[in-house]
Amino acid sequence: MQIDVFTLFPEWFEWFSDQRHMKNLAAAGTTLDVVDMRATTPIANNRVDDTPYGGGAGMVIRVDVVEAALRARYGADPAELRQRRRVVVLSPVGRRLDDGLAEELAREPELTLLCGRYEGFDQRVHDHFASDVISVGDYVLSGGELAAMVVIDAVTRKLPEAHGDERSALEESFSKELDGAPEYPHYTRPAEHRGWPVPEVLFSGNHAEIERWRREQSELRRVTRDLPS
Repeated sequence: MQIDVFTLFPEWFEWFSDQRHMKNLAAAGTTLDVVDMRATTPIANNRVDDTPYGGGAGMVIRVDVVEAALRARYGADPAELRQRRRVVVLSPVGRRLDDGLAEELAREPELTLLCGRYEGFDQRVHDHFASDVISVGDYVLSGGELAAMVVIDAVTRKLPEAHGDERSALEESFSKELDGAPEYPHYTRPAEHRGWPVPEVLFSGNHAEIERWRREQSELRRVTRDLPS
C-alpha cells in the first residue's frame, strides 16, 4: 500500500512513522510519504490561505494551493486524479470512519489524505479533487493531522504485515469474527489484586467455555455501549 499525506505540518508525522507497526509495514513494502503543501504554493511569501468570501472569522486553505501540491506530486490534473487514486479530505463534515470503512480503505493500493487547517479547505477541493470526505468523529480538531493518523492507524492495522503475530488483528473490536461487537475483556497477572479476582472461567482450561464466556462478554459490551448515559 502507498499512502501520501498532504499537510502544512509534515514534522507531526515523524513520531508516527517511527512506531513499530509502521516500521513493520515499511519493511513489507508499504510506504508513508508526507508532502508539505507550502513547498509548492503559487502564492507569494509561502502563503497557503486567504480570508473567506462572504466574511467571517478564520482563514481558508486555497484551492490553487492544493492543486499545485497535487499536481507537483503526481504530475496529473488533480481533477482527474481521483479516478485512479483514493483522495480523502479529512473534515468533520465527512462520512464517519468506522471499521467497515477502514476495511474498505485497506483494500486500496494507493491512498491520499489531505489535512486541513484553520477553517479547512476551499469547498472546491472537496467537490473537484476528493473522492471521499472522512470524519473521525463529531468534534473539531485543530487540523487534519491527528485525523489522518487515526485513519492510517485504523486502515493499516487491517494489513497482516502490521502485526508481529497475524492473529492479533483477528478478534479485535468490531471485527467480523466478533460479529461487529466490541472486544471482550482481557486479564493477566496477578490473579487477584486488592480483592479483585480474575474470572474463574479463564483458569478452567476449557477452551469452549472460555470462548463462550468471551462471546457473551463481547455481546454484553455491545448492549451496554449502546445504552444512553
